[in-house]
Parts: sequence; C-alpha cells; structure tokens
Amino acid sequence: MTNQPIKILIVEDHTIVRQGLRLLLESQPDITVVAEAENGREAILAAQKYKPDVILMDISMPDMNGLEATETIHKIHPQTKILILTMHKSDEYFFRALEVGASGYLLKKVATEELIQAVRTVAAGHAYLYPSLANRLVEDFRQRKHSSQVTSGLAALSEREKEVFLLLAQGKTNQQIADELVISPSTVQTYRTRIMEKLSLESTVDLIRYAIRHGLIEP
Repeated sequence: MTNQPIKILIVEDHTIVRQGLRLLLESQPDITVVAEAENGREAILAAQKYKPDVILMDISMPDMNGLEATETIHKIHPQTKILILTMHKSDEYFFRALEVGASGYLLKKVATEELIQAVRTVAAGHAYLYPSLANRLVEDFRQRKHSSQVTSGLAALSEREKEVFLLLAQGKTNQQIADELVISPSTVQTYRTRIMEKLSLESTVDLIRYAIRHGLIEP
C-alpha cells in the first residue's frame, strides 16, 4: 500500500458529516474515498463492491448499527480495517467494537490531525485507540499484571516482552516503542514476533482482544 492511496469507505447516517469527512480525507494525497454508506446494511454491500482498505464506521445508525455491520464485514473481509468514529465514549462500546473486529476507536470530537493519523495507522495494520482510553487500558493492565488473573500464556513472557506487550496494547508502532524503551526497531520487532508466537496471536488487535478475554483488561 506504499504506492497506492488508502481506499476509504465512510459509513455515517448524517449527510453533512459524511460530506465533511470526505472533504477532509480527500485533502490528503495518500487517501481516497471510494464510497459512502448511511447505514450498516449499505456498508456491507459497499465493502463487498469496493473492497476498501479502511472503513470509517459510525455506531448509532438506522436499519443496522455499526457494530453489527463491523462484525459481518470482519467475517467476510478480515483484511479490511475498520475504524470506529463515534460519540460514544463508554468502555462498553469500545470493548464490543474490538470483540467484533474493529482495529481502532475514535471519538467524533477528535482533532483533524489525529483522525488522519488513525486512518494511516490502521491501514498499516496497527491498532489505534484515542489517548485517554489507551491510558485507562494500560493502567488497568498494570494493576492486574501481577495478580492471579494473569494467565500462564502471559507468564511465559519475559519482563521485557511484557513491557513491549503493554506498549503494543496502546497501538504503538515499532519505532515509537523503540524510542520509549531506548532500543532499536529491529529489536522491538524481535520481541513482537516472540510475543505473537508465545500467545498464538497474529496482530496487535488480536493482542488487545487477548487481554480482554483473559481478564487483563476489564470489559
């Protein structure tokens, strides 16, 4: 996807919001909007027809909501990344979004720059969480890390691997983790590979779901 623009499907029931998002996204040279949909059912059809790289998905919509549509699309097109853009800041919605296959979660009050960054991040295969939510997840993880709820799988990780695990759960890139831990990006990639192998995971989003399923993060 380095030489091709990121193909976006916008799913939002308010016309003026859809139009605004299109204008904003298409102002970026590496992003193109291939289609729009105003409810979950239209989103499923558009995803099949246009095969977008990223779907920008609202939650509260008529006919079929965004979480139902996300679950269906993720099953049919698991390679398509779905970024939730919503006014719902409840953890309940966030955890449900992850469970049904979303790669990221943003609030509609987000700044323009962060929305663009989130689109590029999930398109590259990483998870993206708005900062205050990521901080809550990390704090919850830290509180539980040494409790009896930590599974044997996580116990198999070294202390450094657990540190990397924690940063991956925030959706950070290899370079960001390298900068924070003062190690090289290639070393981070080695740790990432070991973590994924030990926990039988395939992606950062899988890693966050793993933490939820095993009680490391409170749903």
